[in-house]
Amino acid sequence: MTEAKTLGELKASNYQVLPVREEMRRNLMAKLQAEEDVFPNIIGYQETVIPQIENAILSGQDIILLGERGQAKSRIIRSLTCLLDDRTPVLAEVEIPENPYAPVSAQGKKIVREQGDDAAIEWISPDQRYGEKLATPDITIADLIGEVDPIKIAEGRYLSDEEALHFGLIPHTNRGIFAINELPDLAERIQVGLLNVLEERDIQIRGHKIRLDLDVFIVATANPEDYTNRGRIITPLKDRYGSQIRTHYPSGILEEITIMEQEQRKLNLGEYREDVPPFMSQIIAEITQQARKSPDINQRSGVSVRASVANYEAILANALRRAIKTGELDIVPRISDLPFIMPSLQGKVEFEAMEEGREEKIMERLFQDAVKSVYARFTESMDMETLSLQFADGIHVTTGESLPSSEYEDIVKRIDGLEAAIEKLVPGGNVANRASAIEFILEGLHLSQLLNKDRVGGRTTYMG
Repeated sequence: MTEAKTLGELKASNYQVLPVREEMRRNLMAKLQAEEDVFPNIIGYQETVIPQIENAILSGQDIILLGERGQAKSRIIRSLTCLLDDRTPVLAEVEIPENPYAPVSAQGKKIVREQGDDAAIEWISPDQRYGEKLATPDITIADLIGEVDPIKIAEGRYLSDEEALHFGLIPHTNRGIFAINELPDLAERIQVGLLNVLEERDIQIRGHKIRLDLDVFIVATANPEDYTNRGRIITPLKDRYGSQIRTHYPSGILEEITIMEQEQRKLNLGEYREDVPPFMSQIIAEITQQARKSPDINQRSGVSVRASVANYEAILANALRRAIKTGELDIVPRISDLPFIMPSLQGKVEFEAMEEGREEKIMERLFQDAVKSVYARFTESMDMETLSLQFADGIHVTTGESLPSSEYEDIVKRIDGLEAAIEKLVPGGNVANRASAIEFILEGLHLSQLLNKDRVGGRTTYMG
């Protein structure tokens, strides 16, 4: 259909403008009937959070997403724009987006009254219909709702003239979706100002009492109140939100890995080839899962999925650095790369109060528990004890993050059965994959108390 350029053309096309909630509801119903994945980039919420969001939209309710950091709350909110029409008409040359058939501002009403069917129309995309604000204590009602514009007063308008006002973020998202991130951080007096926006629509700006019947879908995010010390959501405001939906961390390690691989920064590696063995991906994800259960880490603030993503990027960076130095083209992380994720992990967790210097030991224990858990899964049906018995005859082997992958092939020749174990872990793997598998096996045997280990500098020696 050719897009109408005037109000008259829009009327002639019989175009129907739906309220935002009804528009989202209609489009969601169409997606559900077509069995489309409504939120394709949201992992781990298919059976929990997403059905609740769909129910809230179907019932036309505003939403609060309640959860710890790194639970995709902002991503969910931004994904809601997929439920808006591809293009929607609004009055042109009006400060706020206006339904051409029923403008709500004095400016919009004046244009329709004076220009009639000749009033100009413009079409906006879903991205233009989305607004977002991070709540901070210094936000004012003027930021969210509006204020008298001194420039308009200087131009000759009277204080009593509604067109002397400059509207804030929420009116500027009329005909769309407005999100407030970290709602409890909003000062309580400002939260009071939102009550009428959500319910009665009466807004007072410097003595101007305006009935601004905004058509906006309002969503918010918040951390659980049981640990939020910075502020709270006042009860009347919470009461006006239709649905409070609790988010959560990935329930399983495979979901964690899927998110981790989806969110990592995709860099141009040129001739280098990135190849992460499954056990290494699982170890990175398992570290985060272990951290979420550790009594030494503050569980009230949570351990974000961003920890997994940052650790994954860090271990790949060290593998790339090694590949560059050794002249290899395959970027394959190893167990010996794990210490290099400490800087990325340390910034993502809050340790319980303790003496200085314990953090590094806690993280090392997380690494060990993760490797031990993944090793048990991957070698459950393999006879690994036979490998360890050979070390009793005086065999000792050395590994290190800076060693070229080719040097590990000598270890395979010295230990009977190691070739078969490697083949099960990385079938048909190249020398870099095989080196990673060898380190995994040796470290697993050590953590299973079947081998001793001595670490000096960047080298680790395993012995019987």
